[in-house]
Formats: sequence, C-alpha cells, structure tokens
Amino acid sequence: MLSSLRVLRPAVQSWPRMHTTASQGVLADKVALVTASTDGIGLAIARRLAQDGAKVMLSSRKQENVEKTVAQLRAENLNVKGTVCHVGKEKDREGLVIKAVEEYGGIDILVCNAAVNPYFGNMLDSTEEVWDKILDVNVKATFLLVKKVVPHMEKRGGGSIVIVSSLAAYSPYPSLGPYSVSKTALVGLTKAFVPELALMNIRINCLAPGLIKTKFSSMMWQNESIEKQLLAVLGTHRIGEAQECAGIASFLCSPDAAYINGETIVVAGGSRSRL
Repeated sequence: MLSSLRVLRPAVQSWPRMHTTASQGVLADKVALVTASTDGIGLAIARRLAQDGAKVMLSSRKQENVEKTVAQLRAENLNVKGTVCHVGKEKDREGLVIKAVEEYGGIDILVCNAAVNPYFGNMLDSTEEVWDKILDVNVKATFLLVKKVVPHMEKRGGGSIVIVSSLAAYSPYPSLGPYSVSKTALVGLTKAFVPELALMNIRINCLAPGLIKTKFSSMMWQNESIEKQLLAVLGTHRIGEAQECAGIASFLCSPDAAYINGETIVVAGGSRSRL
C-alpha cells in the first residue's frame, strides 16, 4: 500500500526572503489571483501581496470596480491587473484563471475571498433558496476554483492557497446562521484538501477574520445592539481593520510559512475561536 503513494516533493520553497521594494519582495516573481479584491479584506490582501512583490490579478463582479481598483493600486506603483468574475459562474471562473495565465504566465498563489450573504434573520425562517445561494458561492465555487487553479500551480512546482473563512465558523454570528455554516464548511474544506495538494507541493490554509470594518459586515457594526454583543467578547474591545488581515495572508503565502499547512489562522481581536 505504501508503495502506491506518490513521493512528496520538498516542502521548502526557494523564494527570496529579504526585500526593500516590491520587485525584490518576499513574493517577488510570484503570481497571485485574489477573488473579490476591489474592496474590504480582499483589496487589503491584494495590495499587501503586491507590496510584497507579487504580480496580482484582481477580480470583482463589476467592471467599474475592477478598473477603479487597478488604477488605484497602479498609482501606488504596484503590479496589478484585473478582470470581471462572479465566482458562482463557471464561465467567469474559467475566464479568471485564463486571464491570469495569459497576462502573467501562471499562478502561484490563490486567495479565495468571495462570499455572499443574502439573508439576515432566524435560522428556521431561512429558505432553500437562501441555502442554495450561500453554499453555491461560499463553498462549492471555492472548491471549483481551487480545482481549476491547482494544475497551473503544479506546473510551476507548487503554490499556496488561502481561503478566507470567518470567526463565524467557530462562533456563529447572531442572525447569520446559514452564512456561519458555510464558513465552518470552508475550515473543513481546507483540511480535506491537504493530503492531495501536499503531493503537488501546494499548501492550503484558512484565514478567519472576526468583526472587520467593511461594507460586507456593515449590518453588524452599524447595528448598535449586535455590535455591543460582539465587542463584549473581543479582547481588544474594538472592530478590526481590513489591513490587519492582509499581513497574515501574505505570510501564509510566503516561504516563512512553508511548514504551515491545513491551518486556520484567526484574526479576531481575542474572540473565542474554537469549535
């Protein structure tokens, strides 16, 4: 039985470690694809990866958001390009991967950040349509995008994947039951991928932000009652900022994290974070 297993390639990736500019950064010459990356956590991660030397392919469902963000980051002398992508659509996922490969020659890093939440209310009042949409985009589309990117990483000798989950994976947020379940599923998806991806020298880890001040989470921090409940369990007693998730994501994609695989890193200001 052991003889049938593929031999693992060395886990240590020979990427440059020191940097002074983006072109010499810890992720220099690496190509990163980041979904939902024109706002919030996705934008912060895309910016940080580019600052650390990566060539970054941005994506968003709206062309105007892509164009605006590409212009914004290029004004910061960062190497970015972008394209429209609704991750729930197979054609868009295919187009995103093709665009990254055509523009930059391959893919080394994938950050799956796209998610939806069309429902806010009691769990028992949620409908089948709500569950279908949340699971289709948050979980199934993530799996399918990883599956589509993996062959391109294997061609380049390996890579790193970061799936953006949420603190809600461990402690479901009030009135966000279906969304929270989808984020728990992403933690499991990350673990399930490890044995197969490790054979191709591809690491996969999960990032679980807590309450971060973005448009996506505005229903929580703009609601005083919910915000008070959440702040009560935060060790730092404040809402996080998107850029506070970015450094961890870049680290997980770097050589410094070469022996970190299948883990979920929580960025949640001291909130309880275990199942």
